[in-house]
Formats: sequence, C-alpha cells, structure tokens
Amino acid sequence: MTDSASASEASSVNPASEAQVLTALRRVIDPEIRQPIVDLDMISGVSVDGDTASIALKLTIVGCPAADTIERDVREAAASVSGISSVNVDVSIMTRAERDALTDRLRGGRPKTVQFGPDSLTRIYAVTSGKGGVGKSTLTANLGVALAARGLRVGIVDADVFGFSIPGILGITGAKPTQVNDMILPPLAHDVKVISIGMFVDEHTAVSWRGPMLHRTIQQFLTDVFFGDLDVLLLDLPPGTGDIAISLGQLLPQAEILVVTTPQPAAAEVAERSALVARQTGQKVIGVIENMAGLPQADGSVLDIFGRGGGADAATRLSTPDEPVAVLASIPISIALREGGDAGLPIVLSHPDDPAARAITELAGRLAVRGRGLAGRKLGFSVT
Repeated sequence: MTDSASASEASSVNPASEAQVLTALRRVIDPEIRQPIVDLDMISGVSVDGDTASIALKLTIVGCPAADTIERDVREAAASVSGISSVNVDVSIMTRAERDALTDRLRGGRPKTVQFGPDSLTRIYAVTSGKGGVGKSTLTANLGVALAARGLRVGIVDADVFGFSIPGILGITGAKPTQVNDMILPPLAHDVKVISIGMFVDEHTAVSWRGPMLHRTIQQFLTDVFFGDLDVLLLDLPPGTGDIAISLGQLLPQAEILVVTTPQPAAAEVAERSALVARQTGQKVIGVIENMAGLPQADGSVLDIFGRGGGADAATRLSTPDEPVAVLASIPISIALREGGDAGLPIVLSHPDDPAARAITELAGRLAVRGRGLAGRKLGFSVT
C-alpha cells in the first residue's frame, strides 16, 4: 500500500473535524498584538471537506506587515491536524466595524487613556541622566532585551525625542508601527515592544519642538500605542531636567527612577539633578547605574579612564532615611557594547560573556525579581 493510500485510509477512518482545526489555530499568535488570532476574531470561518481544510482569515488592515507570517502559521497549524493534507486560506481584510470591535476589546472596553495608570501592575522604570553621552540609551536597550530573555513582557518608550536612538541600537531602523484605527501597534525587537519618534520621522530629521508638542507626543505614546499587559516598561528619557521629564512625572507619577552616570564626580553631580526633579513630581529614585566604570586590562587590572566613585557618591547624596538609594550596577567600558549599539545587535545577545553584558544581565536579574506590587492599588472589590 502506498503512503498516499495509507493517509487517505487513515483520514477516512479518523476524519478531521472543524473543531480540531480551530483548536490548532488557537496556537497561532499575532506577532504584533501577541495574542491568539482566534481570540482576535481574525478567523471568520473554518470548514473541512475530507482531508482539506478551508480557512477564512481576516487581517486587521490592508498591507499588514505580518500578513505573510500569519498566513504561513495558519497553514502550518491546520496542516498539523491529523487527517488534514491540504489547506486553503482565503485572506480578506476586517471591516471598519470589526476593527472598532477589536480595538475596543484590546482596551478592555475602557476609554482611551494612559494605559499605565495608578492601578497598573506594570513595573515602570524611567532611565535618566543629567547629561548626554553616558550610555543611557544603550543601557536601556540592552536592559530591555535582557529582561525579555528572562521571560518577562517588556516595552520600551524612547522618550528622548530630540536624540532618539533606541531603534538603531536594537536594529530596527526603518521599522514602522502598524495602525489599526486610532490604535498603534509597536514594532517588536528581540521580544521587546518598542516605540520611538524615530519611527515617524526620517532618521536624519532634526526634531525641534517646544513643550506642548513634546507633552502631546509622550502622551500619545502612552495612550495610542497598544503595549498590552507588560511586566516591565522602560522609559529612555532625554538628558537633563526639561519638559519631557516633567510631563512623564505628571503622566506616570508611579514610575521608578534609574539614574545613569559615569564614575566622574562632575558627571555624578549633574546626574543627581535629574533624580531630584523626578522626586519633585512624586517619582521614587531606586538606584544608580554607574556606566563606563573602568576598562579591564589583560593583566586583570582596571584602567579608570573616567575616574572612580562617582556612582557611589551620587547614591549616597540621593539617599534619604525613607528612601535609600543604592548602586545597582557598575558597567565596565566595553568595545563590544559600543559595537553592538552601532550594529543594532545588543551585547547581551551577541556577547553574553562580555563583562559589560554580564553586569547588565545581573542588573536585569535584580529588577526582574521586584514583583509587580499591589500596595496602594485598588483590588476591584468592596466590603459591605
């Protein structure tokens, strides 16, 4: 008996059902929304005729960048069902009403507002510095990737509107968000959801906006961009104490501050100012990250190019009796870290054994175990 005859006989004895195909399709995840396409009502029909499955697939928009991936995954999932040897997929586009229903479902029926309100369980870390050039964006990008590698759901908001660099560091220069009605789906880089003004303007464009426009941009990032249920949201702030830092203090007062500085005392003193502004808006400073903390030498010694002790001094001066501040990590100077940022390949993936990569990974480990707290949040029930 031939293989084809055996398959035909098996399918006639145990024919596949529509329910089995639909169950298999539940394994297909939309790569942008990160939810099963069945739950998103992207499968509008399934039928089985003998050993052939016919599936009606509805994409969210015309030109969906994930269209080929979704159709491929649908075919593979349906073909994996015992008794199915042929798969037909009819691809169409959701109607406006169907897209409205989808965006409403994703928002949980809530009106459009800042996603990470005071009742959110997402840990929000705002990475700040007093001055530019201390490696804040490189650390933010690598930290996000390291957290995602631990299985956490991570998002990054590149809030450095004037000096946006996160897309380049993560290797997604040129990536564009997908827009479904008034909802923006952020691109994915190394399992991290990312949004940046660099995705909406030419990479060589100089952004020159004043306060109100900056505030509106950050507000849109936090309302229109659908991140879903995140474990951690990282904010890459611009250096200094300007409009964006103040806006984020108003929009996300529960954010916790990570201060990045070099070991140089002068840089540490400037870094403290950004932390003090954050405190004025009600945010909590949880730690200092000392970057460029010496260049390891072949003989095991360390060359302190930018001096030493600045991070510890900043942490001591920022500490209060009610709010102690520690040095959470000391990141050594690394050529691979710089090269990874230029090439768009985070060092925590490309060179995980590099001393800088190990330090960032250890930092991610420390932040990952700081669970999403319930203190001060509404629990959704009342006592009568």
